[in-house]
Amino acid sequence: MDFATLIGIILGVVAVVVGMVVKGADVMALVNPAAALIIFVGTFAAVCIAFPMNQLKKIPKLFKVLFGSNKKDLSYEQLLELFVHWTSESRKYGILSLEQQLDKIQDEFLLRGMKFVIDGVSAEDLEQILEAELEAIEERHAKGAAIFSQAGTYAPTLGVLGAVIGLVAALGNLTDIEKLGHAISGAFIATIFGIFSGYILWHPFANKLKQKSAAELEKKRLIIDCLLMLQEGTYPFIMKNRILGALSATERKKLEKGAEKNAE
Repeated sequence: MDFATLIGIILGVVAVVVGMVVKGADVMALVNPAAALIIFVGTFAAVCIAFPMNQLKKIPKLFKVLFGSNKKDLSYEQLLELFVHWTSESRKYGILSLEQQLDKIQDEFLLRGMKFVIDGVSAEDLEQILEAELEAIEERHAKGAAIFSQAGTYAPTLGVLGAVIGLVAALGNLTDIEKLGHAISGAFIATIFGIFSGYILWHPFANKLKQKSAAELEKKRLIIDCLLMLQEGTYPFIMKNRILGALSATERKKLEKGAEKNAE
């Protein structure tokens, strides 16, 4: 699970609630079904209008990406072990000797690439096919992030709409002066919900999806490079340094220490 997303949401809620308490505002004023209806249902309605149904159906999956982690996703350490081993095996026994290890590969992208290598697909065709797949993945990810990005744009504006509706309701009944102040303050709860959901939820969700997409694509591009190197019969130590070169200095040291411990 991605605890950073959950922690961020909790901290955002705490910041608003504590801020209201410090300012002497009534926290129970946040319990406003009408404001929640205008903001959250209104935002969803706007998103439904803006995007086709085939993209809207993917929203539950997008939430899984936001709060979860892909268990089948290979770590850089696993990639290092796999490709160094495969490079060594292919140099000794030939590239076809790796066919028996395909059943152990859980990553679909890597599995597809390895099948191409074993089937003798040319390096040029291999690169073109996998790069085209990456472009499709990138476009699909961008569409998913755009849903939340647009929701973050709509929500604050709907907050203004909710405040106006609340003021209309409050000013429509001036006979009870005692309730007027409470009604006016309640009218701005929709604005709070709109700004909060827009800038604490939807826009950050979109950015998180973009970050995860960038990390996934970076790793897949490394896989493509490693597959091409494996195909041309590179040496294990060159393969190792290619993978290590894709990491930061801190990550590289951590990975090398882990490899040394495993060797011991």
